[in-house]
Amino acid sequence: MSTPLWPEELVSTGTERDVLEAFLDCQRRQIVAKVAGVPEEAARRRIVPSKTTLAGLVKHLTAVERNWFHRQLAQRDPADIPGNSRGDDESWEPGPDDTLDGLVAEYERVCQESRRIAAGFALDDTVPSKRLGEVSLRWIYAHMIEETAQHAGHADILRELTDGATGL
Repeated sequence: MSTPLWPEELVSTGTERDVLEAFLDCQRRQIVAKVAGVPEEAARRRIVPSKTTLAGLVKHLTAVERNWFHRQLAQRDPADIPGNSRGDDESWEPGPDDTLDGLVAEYERVCQESRRIAAGFALDDTVPSKRLGEVSLRWIYAHMIEETAQHAGHADILRELTDGATGL
């Protein structure tokens, strides 16, 4: 009996959009899986010199989702977006009332909203960008795969250093 295929494997002959969406969702799942079961104190513990913690990774990626899909793609006013939508240094620091479960739930909710926003655009559609002039949905997907995968790798190392857990 063969091992069931992962969602990103199921689109091995899919459209470009199917592949991009599946690989971004794969990385989003990796983030959630890497923090599952981590005690609250351990999720906030700094074990590297930077601000990077497991809880901080989730909070930062939530802000990055808001920035690229809600703020940039949907062209929403930052004042109308709850929470950090910049992905800046502040986005790495969980607040005193933040819990890991709450951060993960917010991340999943924001990712779902990102999917809903992206569904209204074609890959070639562009929107104005202060830094880039214009940016396409295709570029946003590629960037978000890169950003989320980079931080999934960080989460993998932090989790191993926290409790020895490796893999998914």
